[in-house]
Amino acid sequence: MDGYPFDLPVVDGLRRAWLTLGPGVTFLVGENGSGKSTLVEGIAVAAGFNAEGGSRSFTFATRRSESALGRALRIGRAPGRERSSFFLRAESYYNVATEIERLDRAGGPPLLPAYGGVSPHERSHGESFLDLLTHRFRGGGLYLLDEPEAALSTRGCLAALTRVHELARQGSQFVIATHSPILLAVPGARILQIDGDGALVPVAYDDALPVHTTRRFLADPGRAVRDVLDG
Repeated sequence: MDGYPFDLPVVDGLRRAWLTLGPGVTFLVGENGSGKSTLVEGIAVAAGFNAEGGSRSFTFATRRSESALGRALRIGRAPGRERSSFFLRAESYYNVATEIERLDRAGGPPLLPAYGGVSPHERSHGESFLDLLTHRFRGGGLYLLDEPEAALSTRGCLAALTRVHELARQGSQFVIATHSPILLAVPGARILQIDGDGALVPVAYDDALPVHTTRRFLADPGRAVRDVLDG
């Protein structure tokens, strides 16, 4: 198969080696265009989640824009089933929030209590993300997150780190694509970095691209800006 998404570096890497996702927290990091978000989306679709986000019971489609990767991936899973599951993608959570409101009004069991008791549209983007982590996610779950830091302040990222760590200790599995050096600091997390040739390489926290780049900038912001502007 040719063209997007099969020409992404990470897909080329997957052709060469299987990706094994262990328990706990796995982070995917890499430059823009490396394919980390497309991979998380593909895993979600292959695992039966709605492409725009939500749980497996969400079937809405605002605009079909997912890649074909999810239909091409083959996923093997250990015996047993998670107690809870959710696919969170920052770019389309507004659409998920609208679907949550619709389902809550549809006459079935109330849905909003699982999201903090209020519609995500009545909270800031970051607050609604933290409500989701706090009230909807629970131990023994499977959670796929695509760049959750997009809506979070620095303190919000620290709150998210705390909650992810707590849920992982309760038996939840996470796969998270991120650029956040704060989130990457979840204790015991596995960090897979997408190299230029698409290989998914385990790296230590200090060697992860977001951490290395952020530290270089904060060590001398003036010089870092000059290097970029003069480069």
